[in-house]
Amino acid sequence: MTSIVDASSLSEPAVIVTRMFDASRNLVWSAITDPKHVAHWYGGPGFTSPVCEMDVKPGGIWRHIMQAPNGAQFAINSVFLEVVEPERLVWKTIKDENRKPPPPTAVNTVTLEEQGAQTKWTLVARFDSISDRDISAGMGFGKMIGMGADRLAEHLATM
Repeated sequence: MTSIVDASSLSEPAVIVTRMFDASRNLVWSAITDPKHVAHWYGGPGFTSPVCEMDVKPGGIWRHIMQAPNGAQFAINSVFLEVVEPERLVWKTIKDENRKPPPPTAVNTVTLEEQGAQTKWTLVARFDSISDRDISAGMGFGKMIGMGADRLAEHLATM
């Protein structure tokens, strides 16, 4: 199964990505909150994570550098707003003023729902406006998150 990405709402400035994982909720939680695991799956095919530091607590910082297959690096910094282990994780991306223009930011909420031996993962990225959502979608935000979730499924099989 692959990820399902929806950025089509006419009234909500959100991108929603869902995926079922053949793993327990506790295992998925570990894979999305432990930087050594996140560094293995975050981003699309061919991307690496030379830096992934996470202080998973409300007010804690997530510092992440993604490297594209062509060597370009992108810094993504976030602050955790809510942590409810093992079912809900909320963080806000911090605007990167070094990029011109800076990409839109979002409040991202991941929920993990146990469904027998599987876990349903839902990410809702809420942007400030539909325009910001559409800019992010045009930059490949939903597609990249979906590919990262697919890579997460592969990583979970090795844990």
